Amino acid sequence: MYSALVRVQNVFGFFTTVAFFVAGIVALTVITFSHQPSATVDLRTIQIVKGRPNYYSTKREEYAHMKFDLDADLSSLFNWNTKQVFVWISATYPSLQPGSPSSEAIIWDQIIPSDGQLDPFNPITYIQSLTSKAKPKSKSKSKSSTKVTNNKKPGLLHYKNLKPKYQITDISGKLAERRNVTLELGWNVQPWVGALTWTMPQGSQFGRWSGIQGGRSKAFDMPALKGKKPEVVSSDGVPKPAEASPVI
Repeated sequence: MYSALVRVQNVFGFFTTVAFFVAGIVALTVITFSHQPSATVDLRTIQIVKGRPNYYSTKREEYAHMKFDLDADLSSLFNWNTKQVFVWISATYPSLQPGSPSSEAIIWDQIIPSDGQLDPFNPITYIQSLTSKAKPKSKSKSKSSTKVTNNKKPGLLHYKNLKPKYQITDISGKLAERRNVTLELGWNVQPWVGALTWTMPQGSQFGRWSGIQGGRSKAFDMPALKGKKPEVVSSDGVPKPAEASPVI
C-alpha cells in the first residue's frame, strides 16, 4: 500500500485531475471574450475559359479566372486560448437542377497563427523555420496580389487583386452565364484547449459573440465563355441556319 509504485500512481492521478480541471476552466473562459469580426469582399474581375483547370484533370471543362479584394478584421477571434484561425473564401451559386441546394466551392484559404505560435521559445516556430529554410526560393514572384499592410496584430487581412488558390469548376462542366454568384468569408477557430468554433452568420448572437459584419460580396453573374461566338439572329428573333459555301 505504501510502495513507491502506489505513490507514483497517486501523484500522477492527482496531476491529471488538476490538469483536466484547469483545461476545462481555460476552455470555458473564451465565452467571456467579445467576438465582433467584420469583413468586406469585392469582386474585381472574372473570366470564364475552357480547358483543364488542374494538371491532373482528365477532361476539358469550364472554369473561372477571377481577382477580388479582401479586407477583414478578425482580431477579436484571438485570445489567450486561440492557437490559430483557419480562414477561407467560398463561391456560392445556384444549382442547375431546380430544388437542389446551391453549389459551394472553396477558392482561397489561409491559416492565421496566434502570437503564441510565433513565440521564439515555441517548438512549432523552430520546426516551421527549418521547413522554410529547406524550401527552395522561387526566382519569379507573382505580382497579381498585393498585401496592403503588414500588421503585427493577428487577424487583420488587407489584400488587393487577390487570385484564388483553387479554380472554380462545376460537376456539370459548365460554368458560363451562371447567375447570383456570391463570394463569402468563413473561418474556423482552433483553440489550444476546447472545442472548435465556426463561422457565425450575420445577425446571430451568442452571449458576447456576434456574427460577422459583412463578409459577403454583392451578387454577380458569370460572363459568357471566352472566345465564344455570339449566335447569329435574324431581325425577327429566329436563329439563322448555318450556311456553307461550295468548294471550288
